[in-house]
Amino acid sequence: MTVAVGSPAPTFDLFDNAKQRVTLAAQRGKTVVLAFFPAAFTAVCEKELCSFRDSLTALNDLNAAVFGVSVDAPFSNKAFAERNGLNFPLLSDYAREAVRAFGVAHDDFAGMPGYTAAKRSVFVIDPEGVVRYAWVAPNPGVEPNYDEVKAAVSQIGAGSAS
Repeated sequence: MTVAVGSPAPTFDLFDNAKQRVTLAAQRGKTVVLAFFPAAFTAVCEKELCSFRDSLTALNDLNAAVFGVSVDAPFSNKAFAERNGLNFPLLSDYAREAVRAFGVAHDDFAGMPGYTAAKRSVFVIDPEGVVRYAWVAPNPGVEPNYDEVKAAVSQIGAGSAS
């Protein structure tokens, strides 16, 4: 079951594409955008992450940190980030703990029994660690509504400024 809006975000401790540990706890005080994607080096994932790359400044200006999350190894994520000039970390959930905790595990992905990838999904987590926006694609070919994501981040920023 997907993590519900209004509930605490599951904690995670993952390696980024520079093999540095990243935890949700260390992001406390910032809005966090988690963009789960099925696989590096695939067309829709490339388009999605490049869209986040292109809007990163606007999201950072709203005190948001963006992270891509896949089950790919840190080495693959590093090559994927370099190829696409991604300016935010890609987290490697190779043990599939985060995809299961967030309820976005896509078992038997692409018809491959036993292979679990991440469902394309986006979560916006407020500075206190509460999920304020959750979206899961109906299928891996559908991209998120980037304006909705930006609006969710903006709404958190507006709420914390008052």
